[in-house]
Amino acid sequence: MVYFARNHPDSYTKLVLENSCRADEHECPFGRASVELVRILCELLKIGEAPSEQGATFQPLFFTHDNPFEECFCICIVLLNKTWKEMRATSEDFGKVASVVREQIVRALDCSPSSLEQLKTKLQTLTYSDITQLWQLERTSREEWESHARPIVELREQITPDILNLIKQQRLAFLVDGTRFTKYSARGQRIKDKFWYIRLSPNHKVLHYGDCDEKSAPSTEELPSKLAVADIRALLVGRDCPHMRGRKASHQLAFSLALESVDLQSLDCVAPDEMTFAYWTDGINALLGQRMSSKETDRDLDTLLSMEIKLRLLDAEGVTIPQDPPPIPPDPPHYHFCYDLK
Repeated sequence: MVYFARNHPDSYTKLVLENSCRADEHECPFGRASVELVRILCELLKIGEAPSEQGATFQPLFFTHDNPFEECFCICIVLLNKTWKEMRATSEDFGKVASVVREQIVRALDCSPSSLEQLKTKLQTLTYSDITQLWQLERTSREEWESHARPIVELREQITPDILNLIKQQRLAFLVDGTRFTKYSARGQRIKDKFWYIRLSPNHKVLHYGDCDEKSAPSTEELPSKLAVADIRALLVGRDCPHMRGRKASHQLAFSLALESVDLQSLDCVAPDEMTFAYWTDGINALLGQRMSSKETDRDLDTLLSMEIKLRLLDAEGVTIPQDPPPIPPDPPHYHFCYDLK
């Protein structure tokens, strides 16, 4: 710190003035930051450790000045103050800032700059946003590679049925809660201020439906009409629906339940939004024992699988997962051995 103030008074004065102009909570603790920066530099440069014959890292910039470490500190303390400002950090974020600065220094030294000026130029190009983008890119690349590793593929295949069952239960619970649909005429035209409500019974065997007003959510006992799930022959969507054939009305959210009954050939609906359409079609397919094929299901499956795999791999954080499992060693020549517990 004394060297910085004596040999680079302009930079030192600018740093102090910048900090004095900031709000108290955003002020960079110069003394604490200097101590942490010295620790980082000593750790990265192996200062205090005995030379290693296997060492392959060489930094020519430390042979270009009489006080290379002090000059390196002066460059990096300015970088730390700049990064602190970019992150709009407070004292609680000190550890985060230190980790970003450490990464900036590591990446700059990896280029083996031949002079202190080259080090300074390289550090100026490694902003906080650049580091976060590089971290995100590396994390994405690592996750993509790991997702194709055989152990991860087998784990994904193992837990996929449980995740699909979880999604199925959520869809059926949505049907049990019920939905208010706008009534449409046989010509596919919306009937103003006319609504009806459909909900699935808790035992998943009967659909209850009937008229309702704009704000009510009738219970199963209040809905007069019933439809057994066993009577549903097929699920129709879009233009295949009877009330949408040959109609100019929007058909993307329309679905119909084709029935075995003679009295009522189909139960025709138009969902109020895409999510409701996806949940109802998934739920009906689940009741019919068919695959849930909506984009919402694919999205939920990817999200839940990713979360579950990450949770299960927490204990393996930092461990490189091999592409293939290690080979099983051969059997011993005989099994005539035991361990004496005495």
